[in-house]
Amino acid sequence: MKTARARRSLHKATAARARPSANGGVDLDYARRVVEAEAVAVAGLRGRIGEPFRAAAEWILALDLSGRGRVVGSGIGKAGIVAQKVCATLASTGTPALFVHPVEALHGDLGMVTAHDLLLVFSNSGESEEVSRLLPAVKKIGARVIALTGRAHSTLGKAADLVLDIGRIDEPCPLRLAPSASTTALLALGDALALTVLKARGFTVEDYAKLHPGGELGRKLMRATDLMRTGERLALGGTDLRVGGALERMTKSRGGSVVIVDKRGRLLGIFTDGDFRRLMIGNPGHFHDTVASHMTSPCKFILGTTLVAEAQELMAQKRINALPVVDKKMKVLGLLDIQDLVGWPVL
Repeated sequence: MKTARARRSLHKATAARARPSANGGVDLDYARRVVEAEAVAVAGLRGRIGEPFRAAAEWILALDLSGRGRVVGSGIGKAGIVAQKVCATLASTGTPALFVHPVEALHGDLGMVTAHDLLLVFSNSGESEEVSRLLPAVKKIGARVIALTGRAHSTLGKAADLVLDIGRIDEPCPLRLAPSASTTALLALGDALALTVLKARGFTVEDYAKLHPGGELGRKLMRATDLMRTGERLALGGTDLRVGGALERMTKSRGGSVVIVDKRGRLLGIFTDGDFRRLMIGNPGHFHDTVASHMTSPCKFILGTTLVAEAQELMAQKRINALPVVDKKMKVLGLLDIQDLVGWPVL
C-alpha cells in the first residue's frame, strides 16, 4: 500500500505533467487562426463550383431514374470519415448511399459495388496508397468514379471520370501534417453536393420525416393514419349494438371504445368503457340497452391527415382517450387510442 508521502509525490508528478510547458501553453490567437484558415478554405470553394459540380449532381440524380445504382463513398483516414458523413447525408435525404473502406474493399467488400454505382472518392492528396490500389478494381467492375481532391492531376484525379477540385490548401497544423482545413473543405463540398441533389429532386419535409421516424422531426410529422387502429384492433358497431355487445367488442379489440357508424361506415358517435362503467353503476339494467341512447354524439374526431401532435393536444384539452379518424366524407378510417401514445413524447 502506498504511503501518504508516496501518494503526495505521485500527485505532484501528475500535476506537473498537466501544466503547460514553459515553451508551449495554450495559444488562443493560434486557435483563432485555425478557424480562420478553415473558413478561408471553405470560402474558396465558391469559385470552384461550376460545370464539373453540375455534372456530378446530375450523375447522382440519374441514379434515381435508373433505380439500380447507388452512391458509394470511399476514402482513407480523415478523408474516409468525411466520406462516411457525406454518404450518411445522402442516404438520409433520399439517395441510396453506402461507405466502403478501401482496404476492406480489396478483401471482399468490393462485392458491394456494381457497374451501376457511382463512387465518390475523397482524398486531398489523391495519392493515398490504399485508394490508388482500389481504383483499378473499381474500373474493372465498371462503376464511374468522382474524385473530390486537392490534386486534380494526382493518381486519383487521372483515374477518375470526373474531378471536383478543392484546390491547394495550406493546413494550419504547426507541423503541416494533421489535415484540418483540407478535410473541412472536402466536407463542405460533399455537403453542397448532397444538398444540391436534395433540392433538385424536390425532396420535401415529409420525405425527410419518412426516413427519420425515430427522430423528433419524424414524430412531429407523423399523421393519424400512421398510428391509428384498424382491422381487428378497431371496434366498430351500429346503433342497434347492445351495451353488452359493445363491451365484448372493446375487450376483443383490447381498446377502450367502440366507434358507432351508419350503414355506409360514416361516423355517428362513440361509446367508451367509461360510459359503460357509469351506466352499470347507475343501473345494471342498461346492459341490454342499445348504445344509440348512451353514446357520445356528436363526438370529437380527426381527419386522417391530422398530425399526431395535434391529436395529442386535442386529447389533453378535452380530456378524452380516443379519437375516431375519418376521411373528408366522414367515413371512419380508424381510431387513435391514447394507449398507443404511451411513451410518445409530448411535442
